[in-house]
Amino acid sequence: MSPCPDKTKRQARYPIGQVIAAFGRHYSIKTTNGEIISCVMRGKKGGIACGDRVEYQLTAAEQGVIEAVCPRTSLLYRSDAFKEKIIAANVTQVIIVVAAIPSFSEELINRCLVAVESENIEVLIVLNKADLVEPTQVAMATLSLYQDLGYCVLPLCALQGVSALQPYLSNHFSVLAGQSGMGKSTLLNALVPQARRATAEISLALDSGCHTTTHSQLYSLDDNSAIIDSPGFQEFGLNHIAEESLAWGFIEFHPYLGQCKFNNCRHVTEPGCAVVQAVQQGKINSRRLNYYHRLLR
Repeated sequence: MSPCPDKTKRQARYPIGQVIAAFGRHYSIKTTNGEIISCVMRGKKGGIACGDRVEYQLTAAEQGVIEAVCPRTSLLYRSDAFKEKIIAANVTQVIIVVAAIPSFSEELINRCLVAVESENIEVLIVLNKADLVEPTQVAMATLSLYQDLGYCVLPLCALQGVSALQPYLSNHFSVLAGQSGMGKSTLLNALVPQARRATAEISLALDSGCHTTTHSQLYSLDDNSAIIDSPGFQEFGLNHIAEESLAWGFIEFHPYLGQCKFNNCRHVTEPGCAVVQAVQQGKINSRRLNYYHRLLR
């Protein structure tokens, strides 16, 4: 599928709309006049995400074919050795939603942060279910590491109100991301009551949540703000990020990258590694270096 032409060079051949929902290989597109049409892709290629701007051609009333994808400002996706899963396109902020119950995976947070940093997207970590006082205190102790790194951590209870979150959404195209059971759909329903996204009880015995969101959906908050609700994930592969680029996903490593004795240093056991020395000197938290090593493996 060819990209949208650069409008500075020539006009698009077809009208342009925005993908507001993705159902496998079928997409809902909002046109410039506010109409919603159902589209499929031209040919068999995939790679279209909620938030994409696309050229489309009408084939019938409220139906069409996507002819091209316009250039993206950002693309959030995860991948393993066999496939890629696109989460959202053109977003300016990723809201990582976690909760104390069920317990969240700190490794998944680190993986998501690496993917976000590789696209230069802003990050907000929301700690939901803050009404669970003692578990939330434990979770905040874990998340304090990320606060120290400069990431904003916002505790709230979506069932009691989301006013604390509103200022962080203004003038942003955001996407909710996180594991199942963290309360993303409850949070979305509080922000956009007409969304009526399905929610489910968590399993205390299994310490896990259920998948309730089956497709990505975009919701406008105002003229300058929008948010995407995406399905929960239990894994976040980073196969698309080259090993030599992985360290750049750890923002506290930045001052030390390029300062190692060897240019091809992997920051593991090499002599003269500036990153390892920074950990030994207490300038980098050893937890983060451990997560980096796990990602290398």
